[in-house]
Amino acid sequence: MKKIMLNIALFAFIGIATISCKNNNEAETTEAQEVAEAAPVAVEYTVDTEASQIHWKGSKPVKSHNGTINLNSGTVMVMGDAIEAGKFTIDMNTITDLDLEGDMKTNLENHLKGTVEGKEGDFFNVTAYPFSTFQITEVNTTEGKTMVSGNLTIKDKTHNISFPATISMEGNVLKLTSETFTIDRTQWGVNFGSKTVFDNLGEKFISDDIELTVNLVANKS
Repeated sequence: MKKIMLNIALFAFIGIATISCKNNNEAETTEAQEVAEAAPVAVEYTVDTEASQIHWKGSKPVKSHNGTINLNSGTVMVMGDAIEAGKFTIDMNTITDLDLEGDMKTNLENHLKGTVEGKEGDFFNVTAYPFSTFQITEVNTTEGKTMVSGNLTIKDKTHNISFPATISMEGNVLKLTSETFTIDRTQWGVNFGSKTVFDNLGEKFISDDIELTVNLVANKS
């Protein structure tokens, strides 16, 4: 009996730990907020789209895939060493997978982009929604961490997300590197393979959570 109770306790602990880990890196998501405005004397920095990338990871029960998405453009408004405002445009046509090769790589990328006939709406449908955007609403320090908040728009749906990041100034170069965080893709209408949206998927579901890591470089204009 003691062994059975010990096993139950162990499974319960693992379950709680798993949930806690998920909550620790899940971006706080709320309704869209008012976009931050910079003071007239703030200095503009222009995003270096060649040096900046968003890394993504999606998973299902037996495997995962990861890759990158590029920024199309962006500006950051800075006062002293502090970010006051910023707007970024993400080029959804640049969705790239990094763990496959050949036809498997091409097929996955095309499915994610929605360029496969009959499957346009499964994921990001880049023909109808070629760009996503992120507009900063606030940058503050909470419990010793710099938190970046902003309105993320994907497929014409907008929610505010907050995630921790490291921001540094090196001469005329600003660098922002986020911690890895997750968003629930279904909140932006990306529902394919979601067991919270569709019934009877069994083990053929895809996690609602997408892992993201933002690496941003911007140069003083």
